[in-house]
Amino acid sequence: MGRRPTFYLRIKQDEGLPSTAPKTAGDIAPLIEPSLEAMGYRLVRVAFLGARRATLQVMAERLDDSPMTVDDCTEISRSVSALLDVADPIEGAYMLEVSSPGLDRPLTRPEDYDRFAGFEVRIELAQPLDGRRRFRGRLLGRTGGEVRLRAETGEVALPLGDIAKAKLVITDDLLKSHANPLH
Repeated sequence: MGRRPTFYLRIKQDEGLPSTAPKTAGDIAPLIEPSLEAMGYRLVRVAFLGARRATLQVMAERLDDSPMTVDDCTEISRSVSALLDVADPIEGAYMLEVSSPGLDRPLTRPEDYDRFAGFEVRIELAQPLDGRRRFRGRLLGRTGGEVRLRAETGEVALPLGDIAKAKLVITDDLLKSHANPLH
């Protein structure tokens, strides 16, 4: 009890004509982010998944930090579908998946490292630091261009620009915080 469910809503998009418009998740985000913010949502991540069956994943959360609902995902899906129909940035058929970030959410923005300070995280670097690419520990926040982490071996500072992936780890502390939302 106390866990917020992760919601998914998938919609199949019709196959469109080839386009010379953006084809990467980083190119899609600027097309949809202003609309989501105006609707009261924060874009967490846009990603293309699956090699065989292309899926565009849009992960969002409410700006007021209330739990996401199926209705929220439906509202986002309708808006994103309309925006993508007009802009036509993706060649071929794809599935649109709209979801909440869930408890073990990815950390995608620099401010996430401050917002979720105190919780346990897993971080993977694009390049090794002192021979390591993977780190796990208590997030201590940011200092300058570095993310501070208290790992088993002590405190470590990871270059923010070198972080390839980061996400929260489900722990009792994280579960308690979602039972009484502070984040």
